[in-house]
Amino acid sequence: MKKNFTEDRKKVIKKGALPKHVAIIMDGNGRWAKSRGLKRIDGHRAGIDTVRRIVRLAGEIGIGYMTLYTFSSENWNRPPGEIRGLMEILAQTLEKEIPELHENGVRLQTIGDISALPKRSRDALYEAVEATSKNTGLTLVLALNYGGRDEIVRAIKSIARNVRDGQLNPDNISYKNVESALYTAGIPDPDLLIRTSGEFRLSNFLLWQLAYTELWITDVMWPDFSDMEFFDALESYGIRERRFGKTSQQINRMTRKVASYIIKGESQ
Repeated sequence: MKKNFTEDRKKVIKKGALPKHVAIIMDGNGRWAKSRGLKRIDGHRAGIDTVRRIVRLAGEIGIGYMTLYTFSSENWNRPPGEIRGLMEILAQTLEKEIPELHENGVRLQTIGDISALPKRSRDALYEAVEATSKNTGLTLVLALNYGGRDEIVRAIKSIARNVRDGQLNPDNISYKNVESALYTAGIPDPDLLIRTSGEFRLSNFLLWQLAYTELWITDVMWPDFSDMEFFDALESYGIRERRFGKTSQQINRMTRKVASYIIKGESQ
């Protein structure tokens, strides 16, 4: 019964507007564990099962990119024991999941200052990125030791060096110059941001890239985030009108023009 339900939802999603890029703030692991009398690290371990399931599902329905807020630059302020546990989980998961990533055609990428991670975590990450580099399915982006403000400052410094070296006229600096200097250069901006655990903030995540992203917030903690919740987020996205500063009339006119062009092309 559950399988039939899942297959039906996949069909519904495929018929609607599917986001090309979904970003997720996976929040609530620690609170999920605490509510069950467990250690916080147990919540992070439970969250890995959700990651595996949602990544697999996203690839099956045709989403092109998924970015997961895995470890922020502010997370270093957590208790040392929890940080060590998180880094160990990261290394173990990467080492273990390469075969499944291959099986599902997932290509792994990362954004953030990876140099600050422990050696085992860095090595496991580099190996997984290299091993999956030729896969052509879902691109899974892990934000590790990542902070949106830090990313923008780094981009500004890079552009300033180009100006100093005479490679760029400051009057010619454009959005494209900034975007090409970000960690996410070459990756499309997210169409949909999902945040679990009911918090209504961006938490220094993809501050430049989320300018026109649709937001979907759920009270569900990340370890309990189900296929149904994911489908709900995608269906909500599918019925929204994304105007990017235009009016509804302009969007509808453009849609009619595209449809007319397609129909003419098919009739020739």
